[in-house]
Amino acid sequence: MEKAYKLLSHQQRISHREAKILIDRGMVSVGGMKVKIARGLFPLGTKFSIQEAPKPKILMQDENLLAIDKPPFIASEELLKEHKEKGWTLLHRLDKETSGVILLVQEGSEFQKSAKAEFKAQKVYKEYVAIVEGMIPEEREITKPILTTKGHFAKSKISKEGESAYTKIEPLAYEGKQTQLKVVIKTGRTHQIRVHLASINHPIIGDTLYGGKNAKRILLHARKIALLGYEIESALPREFSLLK
Repeated sequence: MEKAYKLLSHQQRISHREAKILIDRGMVSVGGMKVKIARGLFPLGTKFSIQEAPKPKILMQDENLLAIDKPPFIASEELLKEHKEKGWTLLHRLDKETSGVILLVQEGSEFQKSAKAEFKAQKVYKEYVAIVEGMIPEEREITKPILTTKGHFAKSKISKEGESAYTKIEPLAYEGKQTQLKVVIKTGRTHQIRVHLASINHPIIGDTLYGGKNAKRILLHARKIALLGYEIESALPREFSLLK
């Protein structure tokens, strides 16, 4: 037995540090299951697979807004590094494994102030697509309050002491015992969609933090966002097209 990052380092002829980064980003799997701990022990003959990391794409840009199609495995803050020198700052964030539309605005601009006010007033349209465990037969609303605790990493739970949260789900397709969902949220609590879906016993595939089955990534995609006359949409990644 040997530690995962050392085996990966040897197989790929990369440094231990590079191997750890790949595992920590969630890009390494064995037999279709994500390797979650770089120091986890594996047999010497284990064959690792590394997912390709698509490059972020600019969906639209003008003087007010920069909309980027974020791939999974890249933190929102990493995207910011590439554009910060030109005055852009994050308007909102997506979880590292969540793909899709993310917005940047010019820091200190009037548009930034207006956009933040729209988010605060819950006037921003935010639509996601998720693939979850189990069959969800009809649309429904989830309004359970969410409490977030932050330490080395953030984790949320349903709690009466939490903040209000609103999620609406609508089934789009089925395959086996999985449902492809359209998800619309008004609020933006930490891990809101993930926690709300887990709370109704339909966790997102790949979301092991909230009880989902292990997979190569968390199957959650920010498909569309609309505010202040803008509407930006991101095409579903290939792994979401399994459900026709």
